Amino acid sequence: MLALNTGSSSLKYGLYRVDGDTCEALLTENTESAGNGSDPVTTIVGTLRDKGLPAPDAIGHRLVHGGPNVREHARIDEQLMVHLDEARAFAPLHVPAAVQMVKRCRVAFPGVPQVACFDTAFHATMPEVARTLPLPADLRAGGIERYGFHGLSYESIVRQLGDAVPARLVIAHLGNGASLCAVRDGKSIDTTMGLTPTGGIVMGTRPGDLDPGVLIYLMRERGFDARRLETLVDRESGLKGLSGGTSDMRELHTMDTAASRLALDVFVHAARKQIAGMIASLGGIDLLVFTGGIGENDAVTRDTILAGLQWIGDFDSRVIPTEEDEQIARHTWRLTS
Repeated sequence: MLALNTGSSSLKYGLYRVDGDTCEALLTENTESAGNGSDPVTTIVGTLRDKGLPAPDAIGHRLVHGGPNVREHARIDEQLMVHLDEARAFAPLHVPAAVQMVKRCRVAFPGVPQVACFDTAFHATMPEVARTLPLPADLRAGGIERYGFHGLSYESIVRQLGDAVPARLVIAHLGNGASLCAVRDGKSIDTTMGLTPTGGIVMGTRPGDLDPGVLIYLMRERGFDARRLETLVDRESGLKGLSGGTSDMRELHTMDTAASRLALDVFVHAARKQIAGMIASLGGIDLLVFTGGIGENDAVTRDTILAGLQWIGDFDSRVIPTEEDEQIARHTWRLTS
């Protein structure tokens, strides 16, 4: 199984030998999703050839958003491609690059089945009260609701916990993209991201939750149009905006400037508040799991977040590496074997 995890500018890919729940990595690599005029699929084909690895029997793609009509992982056919085209509007930073990757793979691996694995699928179990955004009915009928993301990451944590998954679990996926999820008995009941992957807690270049009046103000007083607002909230805000230049948590820890300290403090503050919110949705907490690049590797940030949650009382916390790509491989095997 070839698993492709396409970001807005980067591509993680891996070749896995899968048999049921057994998933063995034969290759894991990173490259640009599309840069300098190069075709990333050509790079993948060359890497497989150079390392003497077999061509894939099936290809799985991470799709951030399936839109309102697709809520489950699925084999890609022409009807699904239509739905993916519709989903571009919900995640313009991520979906177009992933759709383009599907088309490239059709050319490079003709006849090989492809599977779409949706980050929104894990959150299909959220109750109506958590899904609903407080907007008029005609807008909600058009698919404007809380979808939630990082679902493949959350799935992987629940799978790794197995029978030990507690009744009340909060998962903090902290990285350049960051979100939290409230998991009751292995199923998502609430999460921080909303209609798009821009909401929730502070992220590398995204602001997380933001007073919508800020955007109206910028349109009215600064002449911002939709494209300019999109650039602001997807690429210029969050840690990058606060620090004045970097979204890399490792750099922020070494800078020791007023701006870098503020960025770190705001990130921790936002994470604590949203963790408390997820605990409220669950009615308590048994286990807090940290995952993602920051969650797994930044002990200072983890400890600072936990220090501000002592008022909650006793609960366990753990670090568990995310296995998004392995989840893609497993779903691809299940849907094609």
